[in-house]
Amino acid sequence: MAFALRKRGPSTFERAADGSMTLIEHVRELRNRLFRASLAIMIGFGVGIWLAKPVRVLLSEPYCSLDASLDPVTGKCKFVQLGVADVFLLNLKIGLWVGLIIAAPIWLYQLWAFIAPGLHRHERRYAYIFTALAAPLFAAGAVLAFFVTTKGLEFLLNVSGDDIATNLEVTRYISFVTNLILLFGVAFEFPLIVLMLNFVGIASAKRLLSWWRVAIFVFFAFSAVVTPTPDPFGMTALALCLSALYFAAVGVAFINDRRRGRGKEVYAGIDDDEVSPLEFDADPVVAGQRVDAAEPIGVPEPIAKPAPIERRYDDMT
Repeated sequence: MAFALRKRGPSTFERAADGSMTLIEHVRELRNRLFRASLAIMIGFGVGIWLAKPVRVLLSEPYCSLDASLDPVTGKCKFVQLGVADVFLLNLKIGLWVGLIIAAPIWLYQLWAFIAPGLHRHERRYAYIFTALAAPLFAAGAVLAFFVTTKGLEFLLNVSGDDIATNLEVTRYISFVTNLILLFGVAFEFPLIVLMLNFVGIASAKRLLSWWRVAIFVFFAFSAVVTPTPDPFGMTALALCLSALYFAAVGVAFINDRRRGRGKEVYAGIDDDEVSPLEFDADPVVAGQRVDAAEPIGVPEPIAKPAPIERRYDDMT
């Protein structure tokens, strides 16, 4: 019995990379990848619903760890629910966020597989590096936000005094914590922007280092706005972390400039307002011959008009 082996054709990724796919095939590929990503998110959402309560308890830990949050009768931490379905909708919201995080490897891969064929090899390498750095930086920002929330709530609840009973509404509290975590996580991605400016050649390491005063001022101003408490501890912690990440990114930029040989160009040691030296002897400029104004210079001769074309009466038909 003879078996016929079918030759394997090029994959969708290879066809998209060499430009042999038509527009309809690109649209179909986008549809398929969106379907796979949506299916992964739905599965992650189902797992997130199951983990919604433990995650809500974890997010409530900064508040429940304080003595002001304990009920005087039961000694347990309790929140206030203003609407009948508030906790149910909150669990759905938390489940969606958890589902996005769980399914992130799948939907990020689908997004990358659709975009990568249009990128060059060095652009793909940079994308791998930045993606590998983005997740740990975001996680570090989330941990710092959790710490700042604990200290900030302790300060705010102690300001109210013992004569005021504090009962936090659960949905507003969870939104406050998650927004703070998201804000701190995105803020920790700023060093990647600095590295991107250096890797694409927009700003050199020396220029980035010369901006350190402006960068530190922006970090402290940003931290003063986003931290929930007016005390200087949370603001200083965030600003110092961002400053340390900025100088670390500048250090990586110096290594990248040295590897690429930047700063050794012909005009590297010359300031912007300094005249560069000439490597050859320029010829002296002498005055030209005097031109008499009476003599016409460059006056064109009149162009003769063409003779009119004779037309017959039958040319109009």
